[in-house]
Amino acid sequence: MRNSIRVSLGIAALCMAASAMAQQPVVYPAKGQSATQQGKDDGECQAWARQTTGIDPAALAQTPVPQQTGPAVGGGERVGGALMGAAGGALIGGVAGDAGKGAAIGAVVGTMAGGSRARQKQQSQNQQAQAQRQEQMNTFYRAYGACMEGRGYTIK
Repeated sequence: MRNSIRVSLGIAALCMAASAMAQQPVVYPAKGQSATQQGKDDGECQAWARQTTGIDPAALAQTPVPQQTGPAVGGGERVGGALMGAAGGALIGGVAGDAGKGAAIGAVVGTMAGGSRARQKQQSQNQQAQAQRQEQMNTFYRAYGACMEGRGYTIK
């Protein structure tokens, strides 16, 4: 189980690294800069963007996005669902003649509904973490692009 989680996190990190690299702007030497000059400008602009934004794309790509995995517990969604389900089930069971049986069935259904809410919450947190990382990369590349444009390159 732990190994599968580690493998999943590793795959997610690789996907994020590939995704981050795919967003890098394309640079064209609009003023006829040589390949040597472009390499020098590229290195200097990357260093400037790291210093200005405080974001290091290489370090960011190697740091796995924290993924909420495993059983969805801790938020109280299952317990709350069980309590609500038991109360509703007891009410319905009371009308049907067996409040205890209704409460038990309601508790099971409520626990399942709470678990579903917990999984949705985990998924939302994972998506927010990925969006935050992507926004950091976008910030870095905006700074990098501004530097390269200032040196006479066209950025797309």
